[in-house]
Amino acid sequence: MTEDRNFDKLADAFEKRIYGSVKGALRLELLHEDLGALRDGAPMKVFDAGCGLGQMAKWFADAGHGVTACDISEKMLQKAKTQLRDTDVTLHHAPAQAVAPTLPPQDLVLMHAVLEWLADPPATLGTVARAVRPGGHLSLLFFNHHGFVYRNALHGTWRLDYLLDESWIGKGKKLTPPHPQKPEELVRWLEKNGYTVVRRTGIRVFYDFLSEEVLEASDLDKLLTLERKYCREETFRDMGRYIHILAKKRELVSG
Repeated sequence: MTEDRNFDKLADAFEKRIYGSVKGALRLELLHEDLGALRDGAPMKVFDAGCGLGQMAKWFADAGHGVTACDISEKMLQKAKTQLRDTDVTLHHAPAQAVAPTLPPQDLVLMHAVLEWLADPPATLGTVARAVRPGGHLSLLFFNHHGFVYRNALHGTWRLDYLLDESWIGKGKKLTPPHPQKPEELVRWLEKNGYTVVRRTGIRVFYDFLSEEVLEASDLDKLLTLERKYCREETFRDMGRYIHILAKKRELVSG
């Protein structure tokens, strides 16, 4: 993939299959738990780097924070504008790496479900992360490499060859991201670049690995309770379909 993925043609599919589902609801719930203390705190400058339909931008704007958001998909932005029509969110139809350098230092930068779709994830992450002020926070939600491998291994058959030689990397189609991220590599990157991880959560550590038949035969409330019980335990956390990392940028040391 030589360009960042644009979801103009898939905006409706995203709205229905991801945001309008149990899976999407669980994702938002866990993000709200991880970010709730920041949202309930003092007013912040917040940059939503790849805002999609604008749910997180609205959530912070509704709490009185100053929010700037961007997306490269014009259709996604049109849907976001509908959701954000009663807010003061500033929207940009532009890539995050173009908007970030134009902003004043931000208290919180959200980069949710973006990294795995980028042509050059490390370069864009570096540009966006520099927008965070010392003492501010960076919130990364990303499609997890380990969960992707495990889920496909459970299906076996022709997928095993693709997993063994990693020929699937960079060839994601439709709603399958081409560049899943490894959490341990992102943690190392964050630590190397002046951040300390303060929260790490697995999103759907069980749900996405169950067949349709098993899901239909299971008590959904109990399954979601199980998700919440184990989503931050190390062994299960790092197998989640997605992973959320909240990191704090270290303060500058004078003298």
